[in-house]
Formats: sequence, structure tokens, C-alpha cells
Amino acid sequence: MTMTSNPPSVVDSDAFIVRRTITIAASPAKVWAAISEPEHLSKWFPQAAEFDTVAAGSVGTFTFEGHGTFPVEVEEFDAPNSIAYRWGGPDDDPSKPLDPGRSTVFRFTLEAIDGGTRLTVVESGFNFGDDPAKNMEDHRGGWDWELDELVAYLEGA
Repeated sequence: MTMTSNPPSVVDSDAFIVRRTITIAASPAKVWAAISEPEHLSKWFPQAAEFDTVAAGSVGTFTFEGHGTFPVEVEEFDAPNSIAYRWGGPDDDPSKPLDPGRSTVFRFTLEAIDGGTRLTVVESGFNFGDDPAKNMEDHRGGWDWELDELVAYLEGA
């Protein structure tokens, strides 16, 4: 089985965002589970996703091997259409609310299409730190890698 091929992420330096839209040969229900349920998230995105519950306002962590554990807050939850996560850095205290001026938000939006799902991720809020351009470029490459992993996970590659 050939995995669906998708265009790469793009950086909008003026708006401080990274965006990628992909097509997945899987139902919106399967894609929704993969982006919102910790047991599925940990199969393609972080090595571990920890949440007591996933709903607007809930907090948790994503752990990435070699990069540390990142505090995460669910900012928006509109099942099964969109979910937005705010995440901080590995040095942020997960017991404290994240500083909107020093964290980014990534929003997944789903759209049912013939043969599967169109998924768009937009990560915003990179206008802080010493090198926003490098940060956006790092995340652009990360979304290319991670969303290709999502496609492989959902399409059974």
C-alpha cells in the first residue's frame, strides 16, 4: 500500500505561523481519535502524551525522546472538527499556567473529503525569543516529519 504523499509545511514569517495541510486516506473519526486521544497521539507524535481528560481547559504533557517533557494545555475542543493545544518549553513548570507570550498554539482542523480527511495544522505565536525564524523553521521540519508519521500510522504503512 502506498502512503498518501502530501506537500510540506510552510512558514509565514510575517504572521509568525507554520502551516501544513495534508490528506489522509482515513475517516474523520479515525483522524480525530489520532489527534485528540493520548493513546493514539503517542503512536505518532510524542513518545508519551499524558492527560487526565482531553477537553477545553485540560492540562497535560507531551514527552519527546531527546527533547524533554513539554507542558500542554487544551485551548479549544470542538469534537470532531478542531482541537488546539498550547505548549511551552521543556523548562516550563507543568504545574503553572503557560505564558501566552512565551508559548505557541497548534490547531488541528479536520474536513471530510472524498476518500478520507483533509487535516490542517496551524501553529502560531512564534513572535518571542532570540530567534523566531529558527524556531519556526525547526517546527516546520517537525510538522513535516510528525504529520507524515500520522499518515503512516492511520494508513497502516
